[in-house]
Amino acid sequence: MGKPNDLVQGTLDLLILKTLRPEAMHGWAIGKRIQQVSGEVLQVQQGSLYPALHRLEQQGWIKAKWAESETGRQAKFYSLTAAGRGQLEKETANWARLSAAIDLIMGEA
Repeated sequence: MGKPNDLVQGTLDLLILKTLRPEAMHGWAIGKRIQQVSGEVLQVQQGSLYPALHRLEQQGWIKAKWAESETGRQAKFYSLTAAGRGQLEKETANWARLSAAIDLIMGEA
């Protein structure tokens, strides 16, 4: 049986895009926000988070710039691009369709 913090394959990109929708954040804050909003159920490991951020940046869905963090240290802050907002809409629609189908199966007697 899977652990509670295991993510369905492909959902990490969606979670990152959704987390960045309201504001730019640095990597550690993105992981922490996902953990907080999920009620401590989802914990994104750095070994998964940073490669995903790099991949999303290469795809043009997020952009990064160095800035001072709340601790006074330099950090890479990520924000959504216009293409990223469009991708978020597509991914959200796909997730809604998939989760509705799973709900139908789980509701079977």
